[in-house]
Amino acid sequence: MKKLILTAAALALTAGMGMAQTVRMGTEGAYPPYNFINDKGEVDGFERELGDELCKRAELTCEWVKNDWDSIIPNLVSGNYDTIIAGMSITDERDEVIDFTQNYLPPTASAYVATSEDADLSGGVVSAQTATIQAGYIAESGATLVEFATPEETIAAVRNGEADAVFADKDYLVPLVEESNGELMFVGDDVPLGGGVGMGLRESDGELRGKFDAAITSMKEDGTLNAMIRKWFGENAAVYE
Repeated sequence: MKKLILTAAALALTAGMGMAQTVRMGTEGAYPPYNFINDKGEVDGFERELGDELCKRAELTCEWVKNDWDSIIPNLVSGNYDTIIAGMSITDERDEVIDFTQNYLPPTASAYVATSEDADLSGGVVSAQTATIQAGYIAESGATLVEFATPEETIAAVRNGEADAVFADKDYLVPLVEESNGELMFVGDDVPLGGGVGMGLRESDGELRGKFDAAITSMKEDGTLNAMIRKWFGENAAVYE
């Protein structure tokens, strides 16, 4: 009987350890090439490939969870998943609520896109996605900010005349401009914002953050991360020296 009890306890401990190794990766699934849902209904994109590789190096079993952007931080804090890997720029404001790994994308430019070279960027109406660093920037710029829950809606606002321009990550905007056959164009100057893109974690999950930090470091050191960045964002993308 004693042996059976010990065996059961060992099995319970092993099961508990297995559960502890499963990490739920929260992403938006609506911000290509960072993350999107492919034709099979699966999370895809740069961050899916990156996240799977990080989990492999950290010896973690990872599951992907889709969550709308406007509630992605609250749902991390409440425990609906364990990380955010969703094109999230590292900012002091966000760092007061959650912790970040080191960045896995260096700081990149934000840009304006409009349907006319004469778009009024300083006093007109500019669309941006809710709860982004771009929305915060426009709110303080003197332009009238109109916010939308999804990035697709910010582009639609420009196309239908609801906004004079959209302000977003340039990496997101480039393929949209290229595919628009001249309907959309970059206007004004690029604007550097944020401290790069990193994984968000609960402040209590320091051990997990350390595992992902180590995995990101290893990918930077062996060149794997730079190769992945160029694959998804082009040969001229900003990479790590």
